[in-house]
Formats: sequence, structure tokens, C-alpha cells
Amino acid sequence: MKETNLLSCNESDLETAAMLLKKGEVVALPTETVYGLAADALNSEAVAEIFNAKGRPADNPLIIHISDLEMMKRYTEDIPNAAYRLAEKFWPGPLTMVLPKRSIVPDIVTGGLDTVGVRMPENEIMRKVISMVGRPLAAPSANRSGSPSPTTAAHVADDMNGRVSAIVDGGECSVGVESTVISFEGYDTIRILRPGLITAEQLRKVVDEVIIDSNILSDTVPEVKEVRSPGMKYKHYSPEAHVVLVRENLSDFIRYVSAQPEENLCCLIFDQDAENFPFEYMTYGATPEEQARQIFSKLREADKRGIKNLYVRAPRKEGVGLAVYNRLIRAAGYEVVES
Repeated sequence: MKETNLLSCNESDLETAAMLLKKGEVVALPTETVYGLAADALNSEAVAEIFNAKGRPADNPLIIHISDLEMMKRYTEDIPNAAYRLAEKFWPGPLTMVLPKRSIVPDIVTGGLDTVGVRMPENEIMRKVISMVGRPLAAPSANRSGSPSPTTAAHVADDMNGRVSAIVDGGECSVGVESTVISFEGYDTIRILRPGLITAEQLRKVVDEVIIDSNILSDTVPEVKEVRSPGMKYKHYSPEAHVVLVRENLSDFIRYVSAQPEENLCCLIFDQDAENFPFEYMTYGATPEEQARQIFSKLREADKRGIKNLYVRAPRKEGVGLAVYNRLIRAAGYEVVES
């Protein structure tokens, strides 16, 4: 067991975090999406410690986080013009671009693929630490593999205390779900591999064509032959509670839940559903953006409360709602109910 130090965001503590990272240690850092479990992306042994801390499968690639565009050029090659246009529009921010990697990027980072996901985070703390280290940071979500992603330092501590050298407390994440991940399919065509806050509609204003991967849109268990992006696995983001995703209007949702066994039952519903709702419930926002920001914390709260069966009102699969739906269907292990 390691001694895990809780650090603040003052200059001295960030210098401590950077020093630990330079020494090959793993440090949890805030981003605008979720907290990341960071290590020097060019140090294979340090990256291996990320996998050990998370219990993460080795074929699940990591994203490298950069602080400026020069870093993207230094560690990737054959960069399409569309990538520069997207970077100008959405970086720093919650967009990850999958690009051909240079040989300096270790295979352990990419799961053996010849491509690597690259992101310039909006969070100033994360970018500052990257600049202090002077190297890209590999940083998947700072949780045990498969469990809900952490959006506060307390969430990270619940999963990672004794497993990492330090946690930098940067407050609650402003976005709440992981970045949108895209790959490049042709001259001006991109494919969304994982949905996030940056939507297909926004991306279409920059490139000619946006394809949404069938793995995202499917309501049945997808066959994933090659894991090109984090978050493509069948079951992910899951609490201990048994999660069922229910695609129904409110009255049919209530009717469905009323027919279920009542033991340790709770519902996760929209804010506007709460008036006179007949079962124990939690709400997770009124808009897709609010739902994205709250979904992981609510899944974690379900476990804190000892809930065994969690019935979740599904958002629409459009805009930011698609990102929330994508996390929920994996949290439910594709157990979806609809008429």
C-alpha cells in the first residue's frame, strides 16, 4: 500500500505533483471531464502502474494529454488538416483525436495499436502540471476499472487511496463525462468512437461528414473486435447496484417500476419528474448537460446508500444526451427496458 497524499492547487503542491510524475509515480489530477490517473506517457513502467492501480485490461488504450499543439506534432504524425481545424475550434476542451503515433509513444499506452488518442484539456490545473512535467501525461479516469468515473477528489480517494502517490483536489469537474473521441476516416470525414460534451452537430460545423460508430447507437451488446477508444467495452461505469435503464415516458416508467420487487429499490429520474413521484428516488438534472455533470456521482451515491436495484429514466439519444445514454447503457450491462 502506498501513502496517498492529498494535495491542493497552490503552486507548491502542483510542483510536488509534477516532481512525483517526473519520478515515475502516479498522481490523480482534475480535468474538466473527470479526474484522471496521470503518469508520464513516455515512461512505460509508470504507465504500467496506472493499469495496476485501476485493474485495467491491457488492451484498453489510454489517452495522452498535452498542453500545447507542439506536443501533438511531437508525438503523432500524418496529422490531417481537419485535426488542426478541430483543435482550433474545440481545444483546449473535451475532444480527443485518434492519430497515428510516433514510435516514441510506448505500445503500452496504445494497447499495441499504431494510433494514439490525444487531448488538450480545458482544465488549467491539468495543463499547468503537464507544462511543469514537460511531457504528455497518460491519464484514464481515476477509478477502479469498470466502476463509475470520479468527478470529485473524494470519489478518487474512495477508489485509489493507498494505490497512488497523490491526489490533487481541483474541486468538482464541470463536464462530468469523459471526452468525445473521434478518428479520421478520410479527407474530411470523422467517426465518433465515444460520445461526450462535444456533439456530432457541433463537429459537423467543422468537417464535411461525421459518422457515429454503430457501437454507440446499438441497444444490444456490441461486438468490439478492436478497442480503438476507451469506453468501448461492453460493461463499464458500473456501480455495485443492479442498474436497469428504462426507455419509457414517465407514466409507463412508474407502471414498470411498480411491478418490480420493492426491496432496496430506487429510481434515478429527471428533476422535472420529482413532483408526487411514488417511489424512493434521486434526480440527476433537468437538461442533458446537467445529467452529464451528475450521472457518475449519482451512481456512486446509490452504492453509498446501499441501493440494490436502481431503475434509471433514460435520456434521449441525441446531442449531449447521447453521451449520458452511452454511459448508462454500459452501467446497466445493456439491460434496457422499453415497450
